Amino acid sequence: MSSTLLEVTRSAHEDVERLERLIVKDLQNEPPSNKDRLFQSHRVRQMIDTIIATTEKLVEIYEDKDNARKDEIAALGGQTATGTNVFSAFYDRLKEIREYHRRHPAARVVDASEEYETLLKEEPQIEFSGEEALGRYLDMHELFNQYINSKFGDPSTEYSAYLDIFSQPHKIPRKLKLTRQYREYMENLLEYLIYFFHRTEPLQDLDRIFSKVVTEFEEQWSNQKVQGWDSEVQENGHVAAEHTVIDLDYYSTVEELMEVGPEKLKEALAALGLKAGGTIQQRAERLFLTKDTPLEKLDKKHFAKGARVSEENRAAATLELDHNSKEIALIEAKMKKLCELLDEPIARTKDNIVKKQALTYEEIEAEREEEETQADTESDDEEQQIYNPLKLPMGWDGKPIPYWLYKLHGLGQEFKCEICGNYSYWGRRAFERHFKEWRHQHGMRCLGIPNTKNFNEITSIEEAKDLWRKIQERQGVNKWRPDLEEEYEDREGNIYNKKTYTDLQRQGLI
Repeated sequence: MSSTLLEVTRSAHEDVERLERLIVKDLQNEPPSNKDRLFQSHRVRQMIDTIIATTEKLVEIYEDKDNARKDEIAALGGQTATGTNVFSAFYDRLKEIREYHRRHPAARVVDASEEYETLLKEEPQIEFSGEEALGRYLDMHELFNQYINSKFGDPSTEYSAYLDIFSQPHKIPRKLKLTRQYREYMENLLEYLIYFFHRTEPLQDLDRIFSKVVTEFEEQWSNQKVQGWDSEVQENGHVAAEHTVIDLDYYSTVEELMEVGPEKLKEALAALGLKAGGTIQQRAERLFLTKDTPLEKLDKKHFAKGARVSEENRAAATLELDHNSKEIALIEAKMKKLCELLDEPIARTKDNIVKKQALTYEEIEAEREEEETQADTESDDEEQQIYNPLKLPMGWDGKPIPYWLYKLHGLGQEFKCEICGNYSYWGRRAFERHFKEWRHQHGMRCLGIPNTKNFNEITSIEEAKDLWRKIQERQGVNKWRPDLEEEYEDREGNIYNKKTYTDLQRQGLI
């Protein structure tokens, strides 16, 4: 029996009402742990999104732009082209219902409430990195690397110190902010904080928060009260090199700068008060000089007559500068607001980093195990009693990995290496990898034997000594020749012997 438009409307209203009751029922339960609170928030967020989508469909139905709803109501009232016949419409409908049940005698009424009740038991999939620990900490290592490798960042800054200063962009000089590099960094920082906020606080209306931030920012910007963006006066009527319409930080050679085009180069030169004539290469060379040399130190021959920026070019450069400055300042304002909202996880992240720096590896592992034990204690009974009779390793979700995966990687197979001090390696993969790790290399170095491919798969000290003795006899020498057998690795991971590596290094090729 096909669903009519009115039946779809009724069903949609029923779904909305049922979801509203489920939200109330879910929020009445106090989550026992932070993990459960996070799952509850995301469940409620998903139900709210479903209600919004269903409501939008209902609004579209009630608008009735194609008059389909109006026609269906008229048909139910028996209104046809020939007149009104209520009984004919009633019996036609009754006939349709009987025909449907005759074709489907086993059809039963489905209780939709049972299906919706399962929503309260779902555990939403939330993407958190291991460093974020289900939203307890922030993982800003990529942004930190971007910061210390930039012109506006301090390369000597440590990660713990970065967590204190990343929310204070007003301390960065304004001339360093007007670059594409800084703008990309701020956009990436804002994007991460928004993503983290959505995952940890899904019930917050971030759009409404940002709309208030924008209103306050517009008022402060018009009054020139935005911190770190107060107006600055240009000396000698020139526009500073950092304010050109071309960001020279992204160009390392004149040839790359030539790809911008002659008109763009001319516009940038004119904005600086430099000569804008000549070929495209001459223009690019002249503009490229300003990348590392201040305008006041350039030779006067590069400047146009009067060495003054024309009013038209100055106005155009100033207009574009103000526009870019305002956009970057707005990004900073939104970022600062998010830092206020995420004050607690940021503080936890700082404390965690400082604490880790003072701990040894064994203490960090012990603390991690203690946190996992505490998390298991806070979770429900099902999570507390994990059935693991085979003592399988735990996966990323805190549950034992599948037995087939355990067998596939051979994690039940133990390999001992006498050279490593009888250290045990579980699984073939870990065993093969350990021949290149520091423990095995140290053991071979103590034996006075080079750790080459000839000694792979050898874990006995006596076997390693016997093989080394045979290799020396076969080569006709009594000692190891480091020029030919000692291995060096360059930055890209390529392996050379000592002689080849030294020759390449002398030639400046590595």
